[in-house]
Amino acid sequence: MLTGNYPERNEIARLTAQMLLEIKAVHFNATEPFILASGKPSPTYIDCRKLISFPRIRSTLMDYLTITVMRDAGLESFDNIAGGETAGIPFAALVAERMALPMTYVRKKAKGYGKNSRIEGVMSKGQQVLLVEDLTTDGGSKISFVNAIRETGATCAHTAVIFYYGIFPETEKTLGQHGIKLHSLCTWWDILTEAKKQKIFDEHTLFEVNSFLNSPEAWQKKYTK
Repeated sequence: MLTGNYPERNEIARLTAQMLLEIKAVHFNATEPFILASGKPSPTYIDCRKLISFPRIRSTLMDYLTITVMRDAGLESFDNIAGGETAGIPFAALVAERMALPMTYVRKKAKGYGKNSRIEGVMSKGQQVLLVEDLTTDGGSKISFVNAIRETGATCAHTAVIFYYGIFPETEKTLGQHGIKLHSLCTWWDILTEAKKQKIFDEHTLFEVNSFLNSPEAWQKKYTK
């Protein structure tokens, strides 16, 4: 169980953004945009998986994620911590350790052999489960994972992520319609603010990133070949 005092929400967001920039998990490129899983272009890309290789920053952010969930949802709100395959698994394990709770993980789809289950580990009917992931964009994968959890008879009304895009207004509404509350440490807006302070990207790149964040669909339409 965590002890001691921790920063307020705004300071956690600033420090998280600073640490993600420090380990070069953040990538901006307006000249040759990244292609997202949706097939659409983006001048931004973030790789939270890099955190597992930086133990001091990893530990700090897992403390922050745990305390954020405790503050927002309560200290005794969960019986099980579930990680989403694959990026969420290490972070779920670290949060579970801090909260002294069992850990499980949820497959993206059933294995197709053996028990053909999407849940690995022990998850029981009636348990209150926290889903942990590295990040979320529009929340679609979270709904799929939560549905798999609920099929066991457990409940899942909360998901916690290190990074939330924060630029698609329907995300939290959609999650809410499925009975899911989102908890996160920082967004693209926090990272853009910190990137401007550090002056680690040129003005043109920052301008394009700002344009994308303010109007993702318009920016993507402009840069789609």
